[in-house]
Amino acid sequence: MSATMRIVTIPALEALPGLVHGFERRLGPSGWETREEGRRRVTQALAPKGRLHLLRQVHGADLRRAPWEGTPDGDAALAQAPGLILGVETADCVPVLIVDPKRRAVAVAHAGWRGTAQGVAGVAAGALVASGSDPGDLIAAMGPAAGPCCYEVGEEVREAFGTEGKPFFHAGPRGRPHLDVPAANRAQLQAAGLRPERIHHVDDCTICQPDLYHSYRREGREGGRMISFVGYGGSV
Repeated sequence: MSATMRIVTIPALEALPGLVHGFERRLGPSGWETREEGRRRVTQALAPKGRLHLLRQVHGADLRRAPWEGTPDGDAALAQAPGLILGVETADCVPVLIVDPKRRAVAVAHAGWRGTAQGVAGVAAGALVASGSDPGDLIAAMGPAAGPCCYEVGEEVREAFGTEGKPFFHAGPRGRPHLDVPAANRAQLQAAGLRPERIHHVDDCTICQPDLYHSYRREGREGGRMISFVGYGGSV
């Protein structure tokens, strides 16, 4: 799409006329740009297609409806008009993109372990259904995130998921639990009515692929972020 972005796309979404989407990969070594510089870069690259809408992500499950000004708090969003591109910033959390190709509406979720425990992917899918979408029509894509190979967590995380979350944990090599966040979000999307074959996943672990992705676990708070995005191009 642009020399200023390296992105991974999903063939099922690439095939949808007018849809703009992508999961960003890092352009350079950690710290090469601030988060604000990254936002400006991606915003400018997407400008010919529409206006990028970002949130101040707070690891919850509140949903915002585009358009909005600034960066309001929230971890899920819904857009139902052309020219409104929704973005998710991640560096280990799961970016979830959901598309209704019939109504040309989109939703996103920022799903870290806290948001996943609160059902944020289901909130995003549910907002589309509540606005008129048939869940059987929806197509979802999950981007690169901390994989179960590397995502070691504490017992407080397992407790936050309760007994229903047991299938998403396994013992790691150090005896501590590892969490499969993508699998947990896939289960939420299916519970919201999405068909399993219409849920796609870029199965890359951000923690163990430093040449491709930023990772909060690896780089810390001051590390970079990737921006994932989805929306229908056009003017509002």
